[in-house]
Amino acid sequence: MKRRDYIKTVSLGAIIPMAFSGYGMSSFFKKELGKNVPVQFKSAWELWYDMKWVGPEYWGNRLQDWEIRDGRLLCNITAKNRNLQLLTVQNHNGDAGVRTSVTIEVVNPEIQQLNKGCVGMLLGGKGDFEDYRSAIFGKGLVVGLTPKGKLKVGEAIIETGFEELPKHFTLSVSTSLGSNDSQNLQVEVLAENKTLFLSKDLVVQKMEVLGNFALMADFQGKGLTEDRPSCAFSDWTIQSSSLYENEDQIFGPICFTQYTLHRKRLKLKGQFAPFEKIPGHKLRLEFKKEGGWAVEKEISLTHAGRTELFVIDNWEGDKDVPYRIAVELPRKDGVLQYYYEGTIAEEPKDKDELKLAVLNCNADYGFPDSDIHEALSKLDYDICAFLGDQFYERNGGYGSQFTGDFDKRCLDFLRKWMMFGWSYREVFRHKPCAVITDDHDVYQGNLWGAGGSHTDPSLGYGSDAQDTGGYKMDPEWVNILQFTQTAHLPDPYDARPVEQGINVYYTQWDYAGLSFAILEDRKFKSAPKMVLPAEAEVYNGFIVGENFDIKKHRNIEADLLGERQEAFLEDWVQDWQEDTQMKALLSQTIFAAVATLPKDNNTGETMVPTLYVPEKGEYIEGDVMTVDADSNAWPQNKRDKALRTIRKAMTFHIAGDQHLSTFIKYGVDEFGDCGYAYTGPALNNVWPRRFWPPVDGSGHSHDKPAYTGDHIDGFGNKITVEAVGNPYNSHKEPIILHNRACGYGIVSFNKKERTIRTDCYKRFYDPLQGDAQYPGWPITVKQEDNYLSKADLFLPELHITSEKLPLLKVFEEDGTLLYVLRLPSNTYSPRVFAKGKYSISLEIIGSPSLRKQYKVKAGREPLKRLKVDLSA
Repeated sequence: MKRRDYIKTVSLGAIIPMAFSGYGMSSFFKKELGKNVPVQFKSAWELWYDMKWVGPEYWGNRLQDWEIRDGRLLCNITAKNRNLQLLTVQNHNGDAGVRTSVTIEVVNPEIQQLNKGCVGMLLGGKGDFEDYRSAIFGKGLVVGLTPKGKLKVGEAIIETGFEELPKHFTLSVSTSLGSNDSQNLQVEVLAENKTLFLSKDLVVQKMEVLGNFALMADFQGKGLTEDRPSCAFSDWTIQSSSLYENEDQIFGPICFTQYTLHRKRLKLKGQFAPFEKIPGHKLRLEFKKEGGWAVEKEISLTHAGRTELFVIDNWEGDKDVPYRIAVELPRKDGVLQYYYEGTIAEEPKDKDELKLAVLNCNADYGFPDSDIHEALSKLDYDICAFLGDQFYERNGGYGSQFTGDFDKRCLDFLRKWMMFGWSYREVFRHKPCAVITDDHDVYQGNLWGAGGSHTDPSLGYGSDAQDTGGYKMDPEWVNILQFTQTAHLPDPYDARPVEQGINVYYTQWDYAGLSFAILEDRKFKSAPKMVLPAEAEVYNGFIVGENFDIKKHRNIEADLLGERQEAFLEDWVQDWQEDTQMKALLSQTIFAAVATLPKDNNTGETMVPTLYVPEKGEYIEGDVMTVDADSNAWPQNKRDKALRTIRKAMTFHIAGDQHLSTFIKYGVDEFGDCGYAYTGPALNNVWPRRFWPPVDGSGHSHDKPAYTGDHIDGFGNKITVEAVGNPYNSHKEPIILHNRACGYGIVSFNKKERTIRTDCYKRFYDPLQGDAQYPGWPITVKQEDNYLSKADLFLPELHITSEKLPLLKVFEEDGTLLYVLRLPSNTYSPRVFAKGKYSISLEIIGSPSLRKQYKVKAGREPLKRLKVDLSA
């Protein structure tokens, strides 16, 4: 074999899968005359070098449980329901004649002592949606041998005459068309090409074999040594004259990419499958220039998160530039070459309106979530942000691996992260994308990072441990996870690690006239149980003490953002680049507790997912405001400090986490004296919060809700509620998606008009139709309304005669910055809240010499007109 003698080149294009009854056929499997090639599938594990991945045609449950070793597929664990799904072949209608076989070696002698389990195949793998990816959850018709050597087909157990499970055998299964909606199924067990057992024809329904093909190793029993390999598989074949192979459905070795562009620095991150052990493999980043592909950089895969970052400086961003990641994987018979293509979009500096897609809280109920990209593609968004909980501990089944081998724990989260990318990679393949981690991303129900400390290890991994503050998982694991999700963000503002050496990523992202502050809400936050009096009786962050009033502890010594992020925000509000027009804050959660619970359940523990879901237009009585310190409503004094800082730049706040879409206006000293905040709906909602405050609901309707208006949250914070996307009974299935107020958002920044519009869309609705949004949306506010909506006094009118519009800073008499704003027009009348003396500064960004200052007074009307020339 020559070093670069490619045996196949595969382009991992943008393919939106169709239903089982209508998959598209890959061009790789069409004859020249247009006739489809019947399936002659054969596994090729004997051609691969050892690695912790089993190839792009397969999906392993779990990822860390399957590997290629010594030319065979090895299930390296002896445990319940381990299966390997084939992605490229489906029995679309369940009526195909199929012959499939696999050779199995039992490598764990403990298995033969078990009473429960099965090794063999799964036929007809399927999920809740008509998409081959939905089938990866491992549900199908079991066909195999039990630990005692009996044949298992579905729930039926059939005698074989074996005294024990053979240590080495071939399992062969044939199906043929039966009568009505049935299939005839026959099972043969062979060893050394001799038949050991041949079943009679078994009758199964077509629906039972419709779907995916998979291998399985399912073992249960007391005293089982789980971390011991169970079985090895080889020579898996599928033959059918009426089924076809679709190579467009492979996943990996390049799973997805994400990128940002900030001040001409492009950071592009590739997510890969765990093929790092293959000798001589290569990764390349290439850009299309002058009609051909030019190599930017070539590396190998080394990061434990199987993520690699490419950084390119001096990126102009003045046009769309195609990119591709190339991977070369040597096998024993040649080299396979894969390409994953996308686009670095032109930075739309001259576009009047920039649209941000807002997404968060992604459980696996709707996996593979194809409707999200389909809907967003109609909305012409420019950038996107995933604001935390990209996955949950439960995603993909099997829970989470908290202990054991370090790399297996990395592969555990990588499987969930790969599922996230499998769902949403088309959302960000061609668009800049921000990602921030939240509590569930690091395997915690709630996170009070306490400056990077570790939870009390003696309390395990539940709520009691979380309440002590810090991270449950070891710092090396946390750093690897953070890198996989956030490495492509602009460089951190202050990259010094926190306790335990945990890295930070809070940063500033300037793009196309917008400036985003990206926070880490949780990392520095104090744990309430560790700082509040004992009578607060904190449980899982809830204040449950009956006689404890948290509102009286407003000025407790505790951290929210921490001093470092507070200093970052103070700098950020004054850091305006030459083209910055508007500012927004991206964070995990909001500075308020906008949720209620029944009065007799003050924590909602285990209750929230089972709460009564009202009919459309019904008002829930008997709820009270929650006192949940998981929100940024606590600690209140630090919440107020953050709001006072960000309002100086007319900052609009965008957040996730709450599992409840809301649009509110913050108040500190009085209602509405700070900016607006939009919380987007959950993509897949595990914790469907609601907001039914104790108000008169007699006039309530779905379109004119009674819950809007001024409220005091459970911590005593002032909020003005303008819209809430409460769950209601849609009478649609599956209710776990349709009755939990799932969806996504769009925030549109109009740089010319200086307005901000929010849209809040329901899942599974055409976003261009009139009933697609939750009640109260869309909402449009002015940039200045994020602070100046109550400012009714005027400073002198400014008339700018120079071509460029300057940055305006307004200072109080003592020199305190009141606010900063890029002037929206040549003529502008600054507003303030009180009479008195002020000073203003006008500066052309990038030209320090072009700066002028004035001492001015406030009045009911502009007292005079200032003509300002800032020409060079």
